[in-house]
Order: sequence, then C-alpha cells, then structure tokens
Amino acid sequence: MAIQVGDKIPSVKLKNTDMSDVTTDEIFGGKKVVLFAVPGAFTPTCSAKHLPGFIDKAGEIKAKGVDTIVCTSVNDAFVMDAWGKDRGVGDDVLLVADGNADFAQALGLEMDGTGIGFGVRVQRFALIADDGVVTHLAVEAPMKFEVSDADSILAAL
Repeated sequence: MAIQVGDKIPSVKLKNTDMSDVTTDEIFGGKKVVLFAVPGAFTPTCSAKHLPGFIDKAGEIKAKGVDTIVCTSVNDAFVMDAWGKDRGVGDDVLLVADGNADFAQALGLEMDGTGIGFGVRVQRFALIADDGVVTHLAVEAPMKFEVSDADSILAAL
C-alpha cells in the first residue's frame, strides 16, 4: 500500500551525489521537508519543468518554513550529480539517488517502466513532511504533471 498523509517516511538508505550514504531519518528528522520524485534525471518533463520549478521557487518555499527541498529519482548518484550541475541546482535542492528503487518501493510509489525501457522507477509525486510525518501528498496520474509542481506545493504550504 502506498504511503499516505499521516504516515511516517520509511527508513531507507539513499546516496548523495558524492556517493556518500544518507538516510531518510537524517533527511527528514526534526525538519520540515518538501520531497519531490521524478521518473528520471535528464528526461523531458523532469528536466524542463519539474526540477527547474523547484529551483526557481526555492526561496519562496523555504520562506514558508521548509528546511530542505529534496529531489529523488531511480538513477545512480553520478547521474544525479551530472543532472544537478547541468540544471544549476546549487544549494537550492538536495538531489539524492535511489539507484535500486528501494525508497520508491518502501513508499509504495514505484512504477513499472519496462514497457518503455525504464525498468522499475518512481512515480512522479511531491510530498510535505514534518519531522518525518507526511502532511501532504500529491501523486501524479500516469503521464501527467499537474499536482506535484512547485506552485502546487507552495499552495499546500
């Protein structure tokens, strides 16, 4: 079953862009966090709209009391690092790699992209969590980008 509002973020180990380990407990513990997930770095909607929206609105989001904005994808840390540099992420968004889809599966938000050559990926979504507890969750319908964008998260804050 997919994670829901009121649930605690599961404890999972992810990778920072420098290949160091980071746990979801470290990311979410004692903080207000916006997390958004994209099916793949360098993919069209993710690169042209999803990530740039959060970079552009980072100041406004953080002004609403958010400590960290996190982006995850089922890619390796090297791809996430290259994508961040390509998109000019800087310190606005923390990019973390979920290379084996462990986090996506723990959330119950994985998708089967084998039909298009993606393998197992994460669904496009965004959430707000306070001290690791989900307070808002917006999961996109397949092939849509309507509820997990930065403006929608700003409105939910």
